Amino acid sequence: MLRSTVQTILLRELAAVRRSVEAYPDDASLWRLPAGLPNAGGTLVLHIAGNLRHYVGRMLGGVPYERDREAEFARRDVARDALLAEIDAAHDAVEQSLATVSDDAIRAVFPERISGRAFATDDLLLHLASHLAYHLGQLDYHRRAVTGDGKSVGAVALTELPPARGGD
Repeated sequence: MLRSTVQTILLRELAAVRRSVEAYPDDASLWRLPAGLPNAGGTLVLHIAGNLRHYVGRMLGGVPYERDREAEFARRDVARDALLAEIDAAHDAVEQSLATVSDDAIRAVFPERISGRAFATDDLLLHLASHLAYHLGQLDYHRRAVTGDGKSVGAVALTELPPARGGD
C-alpha cells in the first residue's frame, strides 16, 4: 500500500510542478531571482527532476540516469520546453519504477548510502515525497513573486488522492 500511495503523491506533485512551469509567462521568468529567494524556479525544477530520477528511477527501478547534482544548481537559462521534458522524464521514471519495485525492496535498506548513512527504503520514499512537496511550494511562491500572479495551479490537491478502500 505504501508504494502505491507514494507513487500517487509523487505523480500528483510532479503534475503540479508541470502546471507551475506552464503558468510562467515566458522562459526568462523561470530564471529571475528576486531578492531573498535562494533558487530560481528553473533551478528548483532541475533539482526536483534530478532527485527523483536518481533515487526512484535509477536506484529503485534501474532506469538509466547519471545525476549531476551540482549542475542542477549551476545551470541557467534552460528553456521551458527542456524543463518540461525533465519533469516528464522524472514522471516516467517514478511511474515505471514504483509500478515494478517489489514489496520486499520497499521494506529493505535503500540500495545507496546517503551522506554516509543507510536508510530504510520506505522511510526514504516518504522523505522524497515531502522533499518534493517542499520544493513545489517554493516553486509556487517563486512563480507568484516573479509574475505577480496569485492564481493557484492546484498543487497538493487532496481531491487527486484515491478514495478510501471500501469507503464511499
